[in-house]
Amino acid sequence: MSEVLNKLAETLEARKTAEPDSSYVASLYAKGLDKILEKVGEEAFETVLAAKNVGADGTGREALIYETADLWFHSLVMLATLNIGPDEIINELARREGLSGLVEKANRTQ
Repeated sequence: MSEVLNKLAETLEARKTAEPDSSYVASLYAKGLDKILEKVGEEAFETVLAAKNVGADGTGREALIYETADLWFHSLVMLATLNIGPDEIINELARREGLSGLVEKANRTQ
């Protein structure tokens, strides 16, 4: 999984210097962080709706996978804009592995 995320992160980095009309990501970068955050919010909403529509028989599963991929993608664009790579997120998830969610939450600084 890290390999796919790292390859995508490299592509997103390369798009930072691309002309806005040359790629979708370059056009997002040109529009700025607010537009990127808007897209993350939009994709999060679409993911929630897709999840609500997954039936007990598995119908709608493909739509949820598609929307989650969009959400992850736009989240990676957001992180790249802020110079945060996927490895930093993976490292944080690894740090939390085996740690109770209740303990992790209690350990957060307010």
